[in-house]
Amino acid sequence: MSPPAVVDRQIASTGTHLPTQSALEAWVDAVLAHFPEETRTEVTIRFVDTDESQALNRDYRGRDRPTNVLSFPFEAPPGIELPLLGDLVICHPVVMQEASEQGKRLEDHYAHLVVHGTLHLLGHDHIEETEADTMEQLERDILATFSIADPYLPVRDRSGEGGERHFDSEDERLDP
Repeated sequence: MSPPAVVDRQIASTGTHLPTQSALEAWVDAVLAHFPEETRTEVTIRFVDTDESQALNRDYRGRDRPTNVLSFPFEAPPGIELPLLGDLVICHPVVMQEASEQGKRLEDHYAHLVVHGTLHLLGHDHIEETEADTMEQLERDILATFSIADPYLPVRDRSGEGGERHFDSEDERLDP
């Protein structure tokens, strides 16, 4: 079993209604529970406004617009073992807008983005359709432990029909 998550919560956003420390730890712990052999458990989660998100997205992904979540996996130098998993940067205004547009509770959308980003830190991807299917099923399974509905289904259709991906089609994971 993985040790409990250690989350460094950073707030560089003027927004309100940000997830609590305990919620962030619970969401990261739920991801790590699916990977009991994982020993890297330290994650920084930074909440930012659109300017910082856009600058990072532009500098690291070549996309000159803010985005919901960016993942920066930590890669230790050879021969050195550290408990660092990586950093997540979450843009509060984008998350609020998406939650509103998609008819989701803000906390549920935050949970989804933290789970999604943490899976990227662990090396999961959604570039290829089969990878996306695997990753999305992991997300559904993890979110279900918090009684959060399938995030890929529109709110009006929780029956299993339809659904859309709410992440860019290209990989959100960033290699520094």
